[in-house]
Amino acid sequence: MLNNEIFVSCRFYCSEILLAMEYLHMLGIVYRDLKPENILVRDNGHIMLSDFDLSLRCSVSPTLVKSSSAHISTTTSIGILDNEHAVQGCMQPSSFFPRILPSKRNRKSKSDFGLMVGGCLPELMAEPTNVRSMSFVGTHEYLAPEIVRGEGHGSAVDWWTFGIFLYELLYGTTPFKGNGNRATLFNVVGQPLRFPDHPSASPVARDLIRGLLVKEPHKRIAYKRGATEIKQHPFFEGVNWALIRSSTPPIIPEPFDFSQYVSKEIVVAAADNKKIVDIVSDKNSKMQHDSSYEDFEYF
Repeated sequence: MLNNEIFVSCRFYCSEILLAMEYLHMLGIVYRDLKPENILVRDNGHIMLSDFDLSLRCSVSPTLVKSSSAHISTTTSIGILDNEHAVQGCMQPSSFFPRILPSKRNRKSKSDFGLMVGGCLPELMAEPTNVRSMSFVGTHEYLAPEIVRGEGHGSAVDWWTFGIFLYELLYGTTPFKGNGNRATLFNVVGQPLRFPDHPSASPVARDLIRGLLVKEPHKRIAYKRGATEIKQHPFFEGVNWALIRSSTPPIIPEPFDFSQYVSKEIVVAAADNKKIVDIVSDKNSKMQHDSSYEDFEYF
């Protein structure tokens, strides 16, 4: 079993990546290239995404919807949620609702502001569910099945890659890696998800990975409600989403002095330049003493 320190670290980095993906989807950007190489750790220990050349830009309309606190038909009238994807319990909001509070004497309850629905705050739905692309893009070990099959894909590919990333973070390898690219793609489409015996990850982590690595995109967790649904998974229990960027990261990188390497490169480059100059000078000297070369001038 992975120790608690590793579990907490994995949850921290996945939390920040999840917020980054939620923000991108809110802007109508499908990332399509989530992998360890594209995640940079800043000097303060927090992460940032890089390499957006495979991203897909589309239209999206972030919407506040009623919280699915129960399996009731009123949620389906909004046209976003349905009983199959509803999750019981009050949903934690994905963003703040700025407002100017009145004085204590005239202050009203939260429900009077129209924010509370059935005792719960509404959910932010910022998933570009209508996007469709036929492009074959991504890294083989992280490609979603719908991309490999050439069926066309949408924003759900980002949640597949999020599941692959979490798997690799916990086990040190990707789940469908084959002996080559062709074998890897075959495994992505045809092989079931398996977990190694060692190390043994927590049941909640495995459950989240299973929900993310569903081969049919419309059955994948977060297919309709995006990051809001993933945030409610027990794997992220205890995460303070509003203050995560102010929390202390598990690891803060030590400053590294690159001057020793820079100086070596300069010395090597200078030596190489000297050799080139010597060779050119030697050739010019030979040409001047060789009568077979005709005199000419540069204009």
